[in-house]
Amino acid sequence: MRRLGIPTIADRVVQAALKIVLEPIFEADFEPCSYGFRPNRRAHDAIAEIHYFATRGYEWVLEGDIEACFDEIDHTALMGRVRQRVGYKRVLRLIKAFLKAGILSEGQVTRDTRIGTPQGGILSLLLANIALSVLDEHFARFWQTIGRTTSARAWHRRRGGATFKLIRYADDFVVMINGSRHHAEELKSEVATVLEAMGLRLSQAKTSIAHIDEGFDFLSFRIQQYRKRGTDKQYVYTYPSKPSMQAVKRKVKAISRRNIGHSLDELLIQLNWLMKGWTNYFRHSAAKASLKYLGYYTWHRVWLWIRRKHRRVPWKQLKRRYQGDQVGATWWQDGVRLFNPAKVEIVRYRYRGTRIPNPWSEKAQPATG
Repeated sequence: MRRLGIPTIADRVVQAALKIVLEPIFEADFEPCSYGFRPNRRAHDAIAEIHYFATRGYEWVLEGDIEACFDEIDHTALMGRVRQRVGYKRVLRLIKAFLKAGILSEGQVTRDTRIGTPQGGILSLLLANIALSVLDEHFARFWQTIGRTTSARAWHRRRGGATFKLIRYADDFVVMINGSRHHAEELKSEVATVLEAMGLRLSQAKTSIAHIDEGFDFLSFRIQQYRKRGTDKQYVYTYPSKPSMQAVKRKVKAISRRNIGHSLDELLIQLNWLMKGWTNYFRHSAAKASLKYLGYYTWHRVWLWIRRKHRRVPWKQLKRRYQGDQVGATWWQDGVRLFNPAKVEIVRYRYRGTRIPNPWSEKAQPATG
């Protein structure tokens, strides 16, 4: 289990102030391949970039898994990267103090943390991005030296080389490879070496290599290439992964089980909140079938809930009470209707790439003092 380092209110204020100072400095240097917990960037941008390169010959995928990333970042290596851009000693001392803060349990400090960025702190995600930017910079250097132009990348591949594209969201990342499985295997060792500099380990068991035809999961999406029915053309599709569908079904089931003592409208409010959030996340993918199924599954769970709550009431009477006389009507009570995900319009998310606005696009000046 990941340990949570929840700062006191005073520490939160100081960390928030530090973040205001540090974020512009490091955002000016961060590579565009990083999407997690950064201004104007989201998971959908990472998925769109994967789709973009998968349709342009990058068919092999290295799915990276870092063992206990947030818990294992080496403080010395991290502070070394911070010092490259921040020279003000008071700021450096504050960052170091937050990193080394012990864990308070039952009134006593039980552990003096010497590695990791404990989850829960305002600075934690920014510091993790600073540490993992070592991976971003490694691939950026390759792209700049070999892959500046399309013709240069093609020439490199003709000579037996491969080209790579990293897409990272916090500690989750994939590397798209225009080459062979052999290139992907070599790259796995290379990535492990880069991460070692930050005290991190690439999980040999969970890190895998896949072809786009086999598909892979990333950020709860499934990305896979299929032949379109009735044609000989191959298309790359993104849609909700099986684990994400199973997770939302478990939540629907749990809500409908524990609220048997509540009114129907209270149940519908909770289910609608859950389904709207899930639907909004996946509405930019090929999710029509998944949304339709989720709507049916939730409708059926509500039906079971009503039958359990009113065991002795005839079904026709319940139907009139909670659906009315309209054909195909959904469940409702006191003006609250069950949300139907299938009615949500699927809108393609456009790949933005380097067009994503950065409030600090100009190189910020290092903080000194």
